[in-house]
Amino acid sequence: MDLELSQEQKLIQSTAREFAQAELEPVAARLDQGGDQAAFLDNLKKLAGLGFMGLNVRDEYGGAQAGMVAFSLAITEIARACASTAVTVSVNNLVCSVIQSVGTEIQKKTYIPKICSGEFFAGSFALTEPGAGSDPASMTTSAVLHGNEWVLNGTKRFITSAPYAGVFIVWAVTDKAAPKGKGISCFLVPAGTPGLVVGRAEQKMGQHAAATNEVILEQCHISQDAILGTLNGGLRVAVGELLGGRIGIGSLALGVGLAAMDYATRYARDRVQFNQEITRFQAIQWMIADAYTELEAARLLLMQAAFREERGKAFAREAAMAKLFATEAANRACYSALQMAGGYGYSKEFPLERYARDVRVTSIYEGTSEIQRTIIAREILKEISQG
Repeated sequence: MDLELSQEQKLIQSTAREFAQAELEPVAARLDQGGDQAAFLDNLKKLAGLGFMGLNVRDEYGGAQAGMVAFSLAITEIARACASTAVTVSVNNLVCSVIQSVGTEIQKKTYIPKICSGEFFAGSFALTEPGAGSDPASMTTSAVLHGNEWVLNGTKRFITSAPYAGVFIVWAVTDKAAPKGKGISCFLVPAGTPGLVVGRAEQKMGQHAAATNEVILEQCHISQDAILGTLNGGLRVAVGELLGGRIGIGSLALGVGLAAMDYATRYARDRVQFNQEITRFQAIQWMIADAYTELEAARLLLMQAAFREERGKAFAREAAMAKLFATEAANRACYSALQMAGGYGYSKEFPLERYARDVRVTSIYEGTSEIQRTIIAREILKEISQG
């Protein structure tokens, strides 16, 4: 197997790295402390100008058409500097992917170019509800057809980019009599639509710069042709598109883990205790060796999943494995990095405590680690039973 990146992939990776170092890293700590949202949004627009909001989108809709491998590489480099920016870029790409996959030609041309160009700072993926997280089939948000309009009612939770999204993909029950999960559809709801209310912001442990809000739908009227994909086929769309999202979040976690270990390793090389650099102690050496080995294994799992997606091969198991391993490994890496820096790692003077806070949610959103294990086991058992 040839693991060498193409010239285009190398260029995208290096461009993302250079932008992250020049534009994102200098402001990441300030954004984490809740200040200067204008700078955060300005960087999103700049990233759109560089083509990062539609990496897996066809050029006819304003995308870069670079593929899933390039997407993974870019998210990793962006996350090395700012996880909040990386998750926003990842979700924007996910929203574009959903519309490109199942949208009508009018829907594609109406919304995708606006996200790719930065005219919309973001798009939002409104699936999760207060009582339906890992089990989205249990959602209660409803959509009822009245004449030539759908009327949406319900509440969504933990919606990334909600305050500055230009369009929301909203999932709702359209057939309450259907078996669980079989009567759900998805809709495109433009920001500013009467009845769509962006509610309170979540007070999160990390990734503070990326807004995460409740979204309330109260007698929200949208046109009949706002349905995305087929009637009652929405849950299948969500499950399918989350596969790519898992590659994105795994790549984000990898970037944060690498940033933490790079910082801690440089610190340990300069830190002197007992009259020698602490990198001379086996305990520190083993932390470095274990963390970088796991992060490299995570990178390879992510590349395999992304490569299979690009080739049109089944990749549900590979995406779940990559997301599970990368996020868990990155959490361990951030913990080890903080430990290597001792008391300084626990201080806001160093970025390590921010990395540890930012990485924690990666093993929760886009499917928890427990859900990934369930998917992996199911896929393996299915393969064995088929013989």
